Amino acid sequence: MKSYLALVHKDEGTSYGVSFPDVPGCISAGDTFEEAVSNAAQALAGHLTLMRADGDPIPTPRTFEELKRDPDFIQDSADAIVTAVAPERMPADA
Repeated sequence: MKSYLALVHKDEGTSYGVSFPDVPGCISAGDTFEEAVSNAAQALAGHLTLMRADGDPIPTPRTFEELKRDPDFIQDSADAIVTAVAPERMPADA
């Protein structure tokens, strides 16, 4: 499965939030970094499954080098941890 770069944000007094620059609208959260990334893998799998079911094109993940040339990514990632997240395998994928 393809991995997508994810942005993990954490403000004081909040949970960790995760978003995907290449998959707009797919977000997740968790109380710990590990939980947030695990939840993000589940959210990404579900989001991509719904996109397939709706006949929407599945976005191709950009490389970090490509994203570094995107002004929106530069702004959004300024205070984020950048990590790679692969979608969790769904039962239909097994």
